Amino acid sequence: MKNSFLLYLTILAVLSTLFTYMFLSNQVNFEQKRYEKTTKKLRDSLTLVTNQLADADYFSLNKNENAQNYLEASFPDKSIQYEKLIPVVTEKLLDFNSNPKGNPYTGQDQIGANKFVINKVKILNHRWIIADYSDGERWGEVLLKYFINEDDSISFEVNQSFIYQK
Repeated sequence: MKNSFLLYLTILAVLSTLFTYMFLSNQVNFEQKRYEKTTKKLRDSLTLVTNQLADADYFSLNKNENAQNYLEASFPDKSIQYEKLIPVVTEKLLDFNSNPKGNPYTGQDQIGANKFVINKVKILNHRWIIADYSDGERWGEVLLKYFINEDDSISFEVNQSFIYQK
């Protein structure tokens, strides 16, 4: 009886060890597969977001080599770096927000008590800017032309403006 009891304990210990080994090895395999799937999903998502960002920046002076080359060719005696031009043009345009009647380059006259000011600016290329503006109640968008003058000043011209209905 004592021998059979030891035999049962030995068989039980071997089976317990075998089941534990199988469970842990399957768990490791499962975790590795899950890690690989998650990594693949993250890589695919990163690729997708990178492509979407590239598409969104397609119309920008930062990515438009033709516009950059145009700036260099138009001002051969001056070294105009587009990286420095973008914040300068943006700042000059936003400086007009301090006008008591609102920014004149929104293409809109003051409608209510609040003036129209430009909120967001995107420089598309060497000539065009798109901007978002509002008076706190109404919002709109404007397409502007900008020019770099001989005296290095920057001038703007409203091409088209659109205001959304309230």
